[in-house]
Amino acid sequence: MDSSLRSGAEAALDSSVVVDDAVRTGARPPARLLVSRALAVLGAVVTLIGVTLLAACWRDDLMIEQRLGKATAEVVSVSFQRTVVRFATPDGAVHSPSQGLLYPDGLEPGQLVRVEYDTADPEVARVAGRTAVLALLPIGTFLLAVWAVLAPLIWWLGGQGSVRQRRSSTV
Repeated sequence: MDSSLRSGAEAALDSSVVVDDAVRTGARPPARLLVSRALAVLGAVVTLIGVTLLAACWRDDLMIEQRLGKATAEVVSVSFQRTVVRFATPDGAVHSPSQGLLYPDGLEPGQLVRVEYDTADPEVARVAGRTAVLALLPIGTFLLAVWAVLAPLIWWLGGQGSVRQRRSSTV
């Protein structure tokens, strides 16, 4: 047998190399890798919430467009969480959606504004002419910012550990 083959076979059977490989493969993933995976899951959950929010906006718009009612509403109050309006439907009932008005940007208390609502459920109302397209920019920008922060962190935490493991396994 060739001496170079024999020395290669001996190195492959060296118990210290076998033990090192066994320890390396049986060990838990490093904490950095676990954190990078947790950040990836967090990013996926935030993305899912954003996409669900957009889908809910489109569903509300579809409900309004299928059974369209129009009215003039008075803006009662404006806060960060919701804009409360009051409007009357043709049957004489006065409605004030408990969740507020959809797409209320730029409204002020006391202002009169045209609204569109779902005649089957007047709790779903929006400012006339505004649609879910207005939600694309803020939600899209937020998701872009989230991934602009998370992606480098995930790469740095997960990718660096993989490079280190590959280097040590080749030595």
